[in-house]
Amino acid sequence: MWLVVGLGNPGSEYSQTRHNAGFLVVQTLARQWGLQLKTRAHRSRLAETRRGRTIVVLALPQTYMNLSGQAVGSLLAGYRLKPENLVVVYDDLDLDLGQIRVRASGSPGTHKGMKSIVETIGTQDFPRVRVGIGPKPEDRDAADYVLEEFRPEEKEKLQPALVQACLAVEMIIEGDLPRAMNLFNRKKKEPGRED
Repeated sequence: MWLVVGLGNPGSEYSQTRHNAGFLVVQTLARQWGLQLKTRAHRSRLAETRRGRTIVVLALPQTYMNLSGQAVGSLLAGYRLKPENLVVVYDDLDLDLGQIRVRASGSPGTHKGMKSIVETIGTQDFPRVRVGIGPKPEDRDAADYVLEEFRPEEKEKLQPALVQACLAVEMIIEGDLPRAMNLFNRKKKEPGRED
């Protein structure tokens, strides 16, 4: 069994903001799988399905970003899952818009949602998919920037990344985390440059 959690803030006013990239990935995955995130439990909106022989729970915490750990802790306990069966999808200011990165574990960095999860469940050893929303303009405050909606031209760049992030999640739950890391963590070549 796998638990796939997208991080974001609940409410229509946040639905298209940069900080909700994790929500957007899980919502895209739910659409691809023909699911609706309607069930309410463990301080989250949920959908449960079977992929092959594996049960997968998709979850959008409704606690607001900085308290994401409360929902994730409740979900893990409720489904009796270990952290290694958790995949967290979230926005990352340090990655350029449209890039994704897959990791088996690691520090939460400055991301408050991830900090909340690590503090609550007591480990940083769980897979995650990071979706790039950067770079932040130098004259902007990070907290304000992540709560702004994606501009139309940014949405165009984001769309392929949402699809790629869904593919990364599918690979992880199919037991192919190393392949996902190899596929999505390569640096993109600059146009006209041969390495």
